[in-house]
Amino acid sequence: MFLRAIENFDKNLFLKINTQWTNGFLDAVLPWWRNQNTWIPLYVFLFVFMILNAKNKTWLWLLFAIITITLSDQLNSHFLKYLFDRLRPCNDPVMRYLEILRIGSRPQSPSFPSSHAVNHFAMGVYFFITMKKYVGRWGWLFIFWAASVSYAQVYVGVHYPVDIFVGAIVGTCVGLFTSFIYMKYFEDKNLHFKNKPA
Repeated sequence: MFLRAIENFDKNLFLKINTQWTNGFLDAVLPWWRNQNTWIPLYVFLFVFMILNAKNKTWLWLLFAIITITLSDQLNSHFLKYLFDRLRPCNDPVMRYLEILRIGSRPQSPSFPSSHAVNHFAMGVYFFITMKKYVGRWGWLFIFWAASVSYAQVYVGVHYPVDIFVGAIVGTCVGLFTSFIYMKYFEDKNLHFKNKPA
């Protein structure tokens, strides 16, 4: 009964977001906003920013960023999704006729948890923690970024809200894990390698 109630709430909320809480601006922006290629310039900017600010630690920071996205993607896309094997709303035999699909194709991978949510929250949390000393309060924009990209997945019709909620939790845990290791063992260490005197 409890799980059925959650499922019903999830589907009703999905339909609210996807078909009622809409406008022309979001229709135009969110399909582009959730596209992973949209954010390549951001990643390049952050890398250059860290070169200018973190200097000799930049490559190590980049390595942990790669570890973060690899860990989150492999964990979710190759394990969790197929463990639960939930149909996306755009592939559900009933929901597909009730929703509005705002992208040109129907993704065929399982729905739960959302890989967009897992990956973007993992990276958002990692950026937020490891770059806090450089960007201050602006770091909260990384969390907003992750949340807005994740919300867009519901808006365009490819994920349920619960897919996003659980994905955000999983991604946050991954981001906390990798940023903890980076901050504890590398951020506060002196990484300048000097030649020993002869």
